[in-house]
Amino acid sequence: MKIDFNHRQFAHCESGVTANLLNHYGFPCSEAMAFGIGGGLFFAYVPFIRMNFLPLTTFRTAPGSIFKKATSRLGVRVQQQRFSTPVAAEQKLDQLLAQGCPVGAQTGVFWLPYFPPAYRFHFNGHNLVVTGKEGEDYLISDPIFEQPVRCSATDLRTARFAKGALAPKGRIYYIESMPKQPDLPQAVTSAIKDVCRVMLSTPVPLAGVRGIRFLARRMAGWPTRLGEKRTLQHLGHIVRMQEEIGTGGGGFRFIYAAFLQEAAAVVSRDELLQLSERCTAIGDVWREFALLASRVCKGRAELEPSINELTRRLEDTAAEEESLFRDLQRIISQPVTKGAVR
Repeated sequence: MKIDFNHRQFAHCESGVTANLLNHYGFPCSEAMAFGIGGGLFFAYVPFIRMNFLPLTTFRTAPGSIFKKATSRLGVRVQQQRFSTPVAAEQKLDQLLAQGCPVGAQTGVFWLPYFPPAYRFHFNGHNLVVTGKEGEDYLISDPIFEQPVRCSATDLRTARFAKGALAPKGRIYYIESMPKQPDLPQAVTSAIKDVCRVMLSTPVPLAGVRGIRFLARRMAGWPTRLGEKRTLQHLGHIVRMQEEIGTGGGGFRFIYAAFLQEAAAVVSRDELLQLSERCTAIGDVWREFALLASRVCKGRAELEPSINELTRRLEDTAAEEESLFRDLQRIISQPVTKGAVR
């Protein structure tokens, strides 16, 4: 059984899966629009949640939230399910495929054999779409790969029930029905307000703009409190979370900038075009932060002065993001004026 599914490659797994599934059901959607209406942009530094024995740093919302929020705001009816056993999970997957329904699945990257060995690490928040089954192989649209791939039933079963942080427990999700005419302007407006809220007004000091400043303060004390070896481990972990493990720091700022560019026409607010440019510039700053941090980890820059510089860059980035989201919050809450972009 094989579903006629249009595979498209994207930068990030969940926003790519969301865009591909919406397109399959007749709603034209870019990755940027899926990410934006899914409210994917975020930041949090959470010392008491560990990934690979180091504090969690995330540049996006929790796995599953982009698909859930995007479909909810568009009025799409969806189903998602977790399972207690691999047998039940596989039976349900096969049943849906037999009905011609492409199925989104959460998996552990380490257990997917089509990933190059260098990119297999223990991260259980990777999303893909299962589009069919031939013999003992599942046919998969993984949006971070150029072409569709295959995965044996045994390997996919292991990946769907990977252990550890963010354990997927066989989680699947799929679209049941689409509205005749989704209200995209309302979805865009609601999503922008939501991202502004979480970046500016999250009550805990670990998240949003306050979370960036919290990380800067913690980082400044690492050399004294942790010593050189542990400081380099913590710093390298942030770079990995930003640039490799699907949380995509600077990259997500670029995607959100593209969303704001599309949103300007959708909600008739040409002011969003300028904010899109500012968001792109913030993405560049995050990438420069990662570049300097990686130089420190490789011994190509001195630790103490580099930590001071990285701390300063984080503080500057927090100020830039706070300014951006305050302006965004103000603009999206204003009535639309005549002569705006349409």
